[in-house]
Order: sequence, then C-alpha cells, then structure tokens
Amino acid sequence: MTGRRRHRRVPPDRTSTARPPSSLRLHAPTVLLLLAAAILGLAVATARSPRVPERNITQRPIEVTTDGYVSSKTCQACHPAEYHSWAGSFHRTMTQVATPETVRADFNGTRVANTHGQPMNLERRGDEFWAEFDDPAWEGPENERPRITRQVVMITGSHHQNIYWYATGHDRGVNILPAAYLIEEQQWAPRSAVVLHPPGQSLPMLNGHWNAICIACHTTQGKTAFDTPFLSAPFESQTIDTTVAEFGIACESCHGPAQAHVEANRNPLRRYGLHFSDVPDPTIVLPTRLDPQRSSQVCGQCHSVWEFYDLPGERFANREGLPYRPGDELRDTRFIAQPSVDQNSPEIRALVQGDPEFVRGSFWPDGMIRVSGREYNGLIDSPCFQQATDPDRTLSCFSCHGMHQTTEDPRPIDEWAETHQVSTGMNGNEGCLQCHDSIRADVTAHTRHASGSSGNSCYNCHMPYTSYGLLKTVRSHTISSPDVSESVSLKRPNACNLCHLDKTLSWAADRLNEWYGTPRPSLGDDDTTVAASLLWLLQGDAGLRAITAQSMGWAPAQEASGTNWMVPHLAEALGDPYEAVRFIAARSLRSLPGYSGLEFDFVGPEAQRIDTALQLLNTWRDTESARRRREPELLVDSNGVLRIEAMRRLFDRRDRRPLFLRE
Repeated sequence: MTGRRRHRRVPPDRTSTARPPSSLRLHAPTVLLLLAAAILGLAVATARSPRVPERNITQRPIEVTTDGYVSSKTCQACHPAEYHSWAGSFHRTMTQVATPETVRADFNGTRVANTHGQPMNLERRGDEFWAEFDDPAWEGPENERPRITRQVVMITGSHHQNIYWYATGHDRGVNILPAAYLIEEQQWAPRSAVVLHPPGQSLPMLNGHWNAICIACHTTQGKTAFDTPFLSAPFESQTIDTTVAEFGIACESCHGPAQAHVEANRNPLRRYGLHFSDVPDPTIVLPTRLDPQRSSQVCGQCHSVWEFYDLPGERFANREGLPYRPGDELRDTRFIAQPSVDQNSPEIRALVQGDPEFVRGSFWPDGMIRVSGREYNGLIDSPCFQQATDPDRTLSCFSCHGMHQTTEDPRPIDEWAETHQVSTGMNGNEGCLQCHDSIRADVTAHTRHASGSSGNSCYNCHMPYTSYGLLKTVRSHTISSPDVSESVSLKRPNACNLCHLDKTLSWAADRLNEWYGTPRPSLGDDDTTVAASLLWLLQGDAGLRAITAQSMGWAPAQEASGTNWMVPHLAEALGDPYEAVRFIAARSLRSLPGYSGLEFDFVGPEAQRIDTALQLLNTWRDTESARRRREPELLVDSNGVLRIEAMRRLFDRRDRRPLFLRE
C-alpha cells in the first residue's frame, strides 16, 4: 500500500476559485438568461443526488457521507469535465466493490494452482464472486489445514494488479485472497510472489489488514472503527464497523469535504459571479492555488512513507478518520519519514526499534526513497524543492502532473491516465526547461547526447528508474545528477549505467568527469573490467537485481547497449531465489528479439525453472555465436564463451541479506 509502512499563487488559506471548466464557460447572452431565470425563481438549485444507503450491507466496509463529505457524484453536476477526467483516472478505481463491471479476472470455474498451498478455486454465482482456498488462520498441522469458501467483495488496484478481498464473516472485516491478478499478463500469481520479500518467509495475510492499513490511502475519509488498535486484540473479539466517504481516491480527497461548497453555490448567481470576478471561493480547496509546499502535501498525504506520531493519534483516526484536510500542514498530524535529514529523530529511532528493517525496506542508504508510490518523499529531498527561492519556480507535484486533463490536451483519456497524469507537454524536456531556461537554447550541449536520443532526455539522467514496486521500476522523484560514487558507496544504480548496460562503472566515471567535472571515485578492479549491470545482477541485493533485470527490458537501454549478450545473464536470473526477480527477468527476456514466445512459470517447480534456463543458454550458445559480442566486460571471452568462473566469483560475493521492500 502507498503511504504507511506499514501555477498561480494565493496565500495558503485553503481557498480556490470555483470556476467551470473552460469547455463549459458561457457567452454573455447565455449568462444573462441564466441570471434572469434565477431572479425569476426559475433556475433549479444544484442539489445533492440521493445516495443509496448501504447500511443493509454487513459483510464489507460501506460508503457513508458524513463529516461534510458529499461524494464525487455531487461534484459532477457543476464540474462535468473535471468529473470525466477523474473518472478516467486510476485514482477513481483504486478501491471498488466487486461487481461484474469491476472484476477483471475470470472467475468462471477458474482453478489457480500456484498459491503456495492447495489450488484456489473461483466461481461466479450470478453477480457474486466466490473463492475456495486454504484457511489462512489455521494454526494446526499444515496437512490438516481446512478449506474455506468466501465471497469476494472488494478490489484494490486497477492499473497493474487487482488485489481481491473477501468477506471474513466477522462484521465488516475483510481479508486478502492468496493470489493476485496481474492485469497486463492476465494471469493469477501467489500474493507472496508479487511482493519482493525474502524466499521462505511467509507473507502475513491478516484479517482486517485492509480495514486498518490500506483504507488510509485507497479510499476517501476512511474510518477503521476497530474496538481497539489493530493487532492488540484478537480479530474475532473486535467490533468492526468500517466506513468510507467514498471508495477510491475521490474529489474530496484532494479538494476537501465539499458540503459547504455545495450549499454556498446552489445559487447560480454566486457561481457565475465568482467565475467572472475570479474571486477565490473559501468554501473549497483548489490545490493548484496553494503554495508549492502545501499543494504537494495534498499528494503527499498518500504518496509518502508516514506513520502516526503516537497511539492517541492512531486511535483518533481509527474513530474519526485521518484529520488532515487539503491545505493543512501535513506534518501537524503525521510523521513523514525522511531519513536523509532526520535519521536520528526520536520517531525514526522508535520505528527502527520496532522494525529494524524499516529504513532499508523503503530507502537507499543515503535516505533516497527506493519504493514506488512514495514520490512525495523524493520531491522533498530534491534541491529543486528545497533550494528554490522563487515560489513560482519551486518544484511541486503540479509542476509536471495535473489532477484533471485539460481541454487543450489532445490525448485520449486512457493515455493521459497511463502516463501518470503528466500534464500536456511535460512528458519531454519541457518539464525541466520551464525553470532551467539557460539550457533551452542548446540542450544537446548540456546532455552530450544527440537530439532525439534517450540520452538527451532530462528525465533519464536526473530521474532514473531507481524505485521499485509492483513488479516494475519507476522514476526516482528525487532530482539528482548522475554520479558513479552512488553505485560504489550506496549500491544504487546510476543513470549512465542504467542505460549503457554494457559499460563499466569506470567508463561512466570517465565520461562524467570529462563532461561535467564530476569527481571520479576510487574504483576496484571489477569496476573497471566488468559491466556495471552484471555486477549488479550478480552481486547486488534482491532490489538491485530486480531493477537491473527490468532495465534490460527497457527499450532505450536495449538500443544503447545491444541485446544479444543479455540472454545468458537474464537466463541465470530465472533461477533467482526471489520470485519477483524471476518474473521480471522472464519479462525482459520476452522483450528481446527471438524470445517473445518464452514460456516460463516463475513460481513453478525449481527443476522446471532450471531446465528452462539451460535451454536458453544452449540456444544462445548454438544459434547466436556468429553475432555474439566477444567482450570481457560482458563476461564473454574472445571465443564467445561465457566466463563461468568469473561469474561464479562475482556470484559468491552477492549481498544475500534478506530484503523486504515496503511497496
């Protein structure tokens, strides 16, 4: 889950301008008619659409509009364009009730074999979805574990994975199915296999986990409503009346509760008066009108690593919902973990005392975030955020992203959503050039790469793919400059070698020193004789291996580095002890020419996995020798033969410390 480990400016007074979208702005004659109708009492006031009560639903959390929340459907009446783009975003579908319209997986008599137990059997009963599987709460002998059948009632995730939640039968408490559905691959996989965690270590699937943890960032104004703190009393002894204002990340997550706004703007005279006067409306929050710090905190309420300051704060949120509202100071009510500046704070020390791997599971050794979904942690560590003196040129989430698609954006809405709601024109260098004007005249002089090449992209050098989550990598949101020293001292991949996978750390250090004067760190023999990617893949921890395997499937890196030499090394990664690394290695192999049809079960029997890897090695050796690169840094000798002894020597130095990334 994201969050817990678990522009134009006005003062930060939580105000905005209630303006209709540009596509709905009216010409003067139309406005006059509306005003006349209002004066004559003929205009119909905007009213809140009645919601179907859910109190008769007892087996899952329900939507209840209280505390000034009125739901996104109410916003639709006056803001149809904004509603439309939000409805097409992944925020809306972050949590959904399981219905025939929302369930993506096939439940019609489906048998899911690999769940690290007996197969899970799925069936559809009319408009309901049911699953039979091993009872996760069983504490007796494994061979006597009973089977249970439960109704699937909710889904979280709608972009890469669907996580399905079933009714436990105890109040509104839900639990997770033992398998997740991978949307792009259209396949089920064991829940424990799609999370990067130590092999052989079970992944807890606790009753009430969604109610207590996931609810905070996958819904709007969630109230756990446990009797006592989560895990402090047996689940079965608790009363659980979990409610949300709305499933998913809805309008009021970012704009705040809207009841006062709706009531104030029932009168069209007020609405259009505000529109033409451009006067801020104090009844609602428009994040883009907040200062860069407060506006980014609207995103940071979910996209960060955070924890409650104390148990009373957690109990309050359990009962009343999280107290943060857009426009508030986020740190007033929660602790945002930032090891780069507060690694010795009492809060960090307390978290590490309870969980020694807390920092390593989310951050690189220097405090840079290493897991996806926590982009706010990256932003606040960036010099473009920390050191900017001009508020209009201070990096914020809204410098590149938008909550809504603008009318000027020609992209289909699904493409806008797929690109993480990056604003029009910000997919390229304009995102950086809007502040770094001096580079605009000759970008290639700065990048030292040809125009149109991937190396000429600001993002690829200053926001490389060093964060991991959901079986993929995402760009770092800490703006930094490439430096080989980060790979030497921190074991974090640098931008140069993430693209030039066939080059050594020494090669990258020489280029950076020649072009930018970046100090050349002290390097060992392997750093000058073996491609950095192979050092990472053979010696790195599981997270670094996953990032490297993913980069070998990245088209720009394949173009810069060639691909033929990657086959035996990705084949070796098919035997990695971490299931997530095996999955990524197989996906990257399928992206290579001639290997798109690779069949590989990343959670199948070890003997089958070894056999697949050997077949790949034999194919590579027998059919591609003529065009094989004979370069010692790629661990291939002058005869085109793999340098097995060198590979084994590097493999013996692997970082085998158990790693559980808090995705």
